[in-house]
Amino acid sequence: MKVLANDGLDQSGIDALIEKGFEVITTKVPQEQLVDYINEHNVRTILVRSATQVRKDIIDNCPSIEIIGRGGVGMDNIDVEYAREKGIHVINTPSASSESVAELVFAHLFSGARFLQDSNRKMPLVGDTEFAGLKKAYAAGIELKGKTIGIVGMGRIGQEVAKIALGLGMRVIAADNNIGKASIKVKFYNNQFINVDIETEPLQDVLKHSDFITLHVPAQKDGYMIGKNEFEMMKDGVAVVNCSRGGVIDEEALIDALDSGKVRFAGLDVFINEPTPSKKILNHSKISLTPHTGASTLEAQDRIGLSLAEQISSILQIQ
Repeated sequence: MKVLANDGLDQSGIDALIEKGFEVITTKVPQEQLVDYINEHNVRTILVRSATQVRKDIIDNCPSIEIIGRGGVGMDNIDVEYAREKGIHVINTPSASSESVAELVFAHLFSGARFLQDSNRKMPLVGDTEFAGLKKAYAAGIELKGKTIGIVGMGRIGQEVAKIALGLGMRVIAADNNIGKASIKVKFYNNQFINVDIETEPLQDVLKHSDFITLHVPAQKDGYMIGKNEFEMMKDGVAVVNCSRGGVIDEEALIDALDSGKVRFAGLDVFINEPTPSKKILNHSKISLTPHTGASTLEAQDRIGLSLAEQISSILQIQ
């Protein structure tokens, strides 16, 4: 029984599948060649992350496919309902990477708050000749403690963000149309914990009252969630982080807000035109950048691989 992990799979997942008798193929097959490859090799399970698209053409033309798996949370690169209508199992790993994404949010927040995204570019170039000037330029950093963070989307990742924020001494507010209240359990190393209930609010209120805003929502079908009007609602000097999906933020409006000073800094892990983001975005000195690596930690990939292997074995009843 062949499993095609077209966007890669952690070794722990590969080992778990092999132990159950699966043949795991990690060859990266180009999108346009997938149908032929799957049929030629009689692939029963295809695993993807965010790069490979599993649309109707693959579903219709690859009768051997029984399982489509997504290593991560969102499945907007898969025609999920159509696949399920055809009797194909569609699985993902909704909780495996939550902590990793949440930590990346704070990597971007700390970077922007202390100008790391810009100082790390300039120090190697002129740090030995313009040290005093750079020190002055980056002297107006800000602290996160005591500030208000607005979490848009209080699913698993949003709640992990809330845990870290509470641990840092931040005030947490949130918006989510599907969740009225989230009960956050913040655990400490010595087995102590605190419980905090967070009531969600209308999006407009979160935008108005937050010092930092982080987005954890699905891909948008009807325009941007954050555009010119939404930026105008925000506090002057707000910071915005997007580690969810490209297209949630209007990038042109973001650049305008950064240039005007309305937005102090931004952190982006996802982009509208992946894998070829806008040069304006990539070269902006007030944007902290990562190449869609929210779930890319060793720990998350280990959990993702094991979760997928367990689900595949269960579905195909491999003991």
